[in-house]
Amino acid sequence: MGEEQEQKFHQLTEEPVSRMISHLAVPCIISMLVTLNVLGMLALSCYILADTFFVGMLRSNAATGAVGVVFSMMAVIQAVGFFFGHGSGNFISRELGRRNTDSASNMAATGFFSALFTGLLICVFGEIFLTPLAAFLGSSPTILPYAKDYLRVILIGAPWMTASLVLNNQLRFQGNAIYGTIGIASGAVLNIGLDPLLIFVFDLGVAGAAWATIISQFAGFCLLLAGCTRGATLHIHISRVQLKWSYFKLIIQGGLPSLARQSLASVATICLNHAAMPYGDAAIAAMGVVQRITTFGASAMIGFGQGFQPVCGFNYGARLYHRVKEGFWFCVKVAAVFLLVIGALGFAFAPQLIALFRDDPEVIAIGTVALRFQCVTFFFQAWITMSNMMLQTIGRTVPATFVAMARQGIFFIPLVWLLSLSPLGLLGVQMAQSVSDLLTLAAAVPIQLYVLRQMSQMQPAKV
Repeated sequence: MGEEQEQKFHQLTEEPVSRMISHLAVPCIISMLVTLNVLGMLALSCYILADTFFVGMLRSNAATGAVGVVFSMMAVIQAVGFFFGHGSGNFISRELGRRNTDSASNMAATGFFSALFTGLLICVFGEIFLTPLAAFLGSSPTILPYAKDYLRVILIGAPWMTASLVLNNQLRFQGNAIYGTIGIASGAVLNIGLDPLLIFVFDLGVAGAAWATIISQFAGFCLLLAGCTRGATLHIHISRVQLKWSYFKLIIQGGLPSLARQSLASVATICLNHAAMPYGDAAIAAMGVVQRITTFGASAMIGFGQGFQPVCGFNYGARLYHRVKEGFWFCVKVAAVFLLVIGALGFAFAPQLIALFRDDPEVIAIGTVALRFQCVTFFFQAWITMSNMMLQTIGRTVPATFVAMARQGIFFIPLVWLLSLSPLGLLGVQMAQSVSDLLTLAAAVPIQLYVLRQMSQMQPAKV
């Protein structure tokens, strides 16, 4: 282990937990606010939020709805990135905690190139089956042409979008989140500038928003690659790729919760689009806007939790279990307070928030009700998200996967169909996510408490 890496080890395992998490969380929060949705859809990005805002200026519910429809495909692309990024990153942090630099480096290369190749496959097959794919995602006949225009371009960027998420997560799990943040944030700023230029000046419409996104993401990807050559970071080289089942098994164990979460987020969005379709393009557009607002609102909290993950991984690998538990409780308390405030503000200003993205009375009316329902249960995500992050980082694959799948999969998917077909109708669609959040919390609390009790009984490292 090099001098800088040795210094990073002592920093993560000896400095006060709350200070370390807060320090690492700042760049993660910035990354989450500008990158891809996560947490279920766990991470709405500034890329998609900016696209929604500027496309909304086209004054077309169909165009706005198209961005929401393609959002589910973005979740699939992101699912692949988070699968390889979290799968490799969790192992990297534990190995660095054990001071096994060589195996950590091998995993970094294996995760990166695997994601790059998988993204290329998504691009090829997505372009071949573009029309049926856009229809499957929930496009109505009027939305379909816009969705195809947007999706056709987004798919081109799949390889570097997946690879960027791997690099960002690997840097974060090494305790070097600042390098990832520079790359991601730079791309987001570029996207905000390119959106109006390509949509309105070059008159590319919805396709212009997609081009702005993938060009910006490519710029961020290049900066992330440059960040991997700095300081105490693990340098990625193709010669270190390990085409061995043992490495892919570790990626599956560490990344399966993220894959399940993100994939089900995509399926959930598709189900939501189809459930809203009988109520017109305004309903599809409204639910899409709400989904992106709430995900963006949760992104700062997720970024805070991501500051906990390298602390968790390093200390778990070093058998300093008391620091893992201390970090978990610190994050839950801070996140709960933050989300209570955000939820209250969202409830109070729901109509104004919806109007920012689509100034249509019907869209605002539908979106306001849905957003207020979700704001009531927003703070539940503090426990749900932090539990999932800890379970995933310490290698508890089964409970982590269950918690990851619950909110937008196990509970949400059947609920949105049942409630939409009930006498509640559209109201059922609007309240489905809140009911799912309540059921997910009820399941996650006993699971996490059981794991915390187990950790209390484990043999700590000798100091």
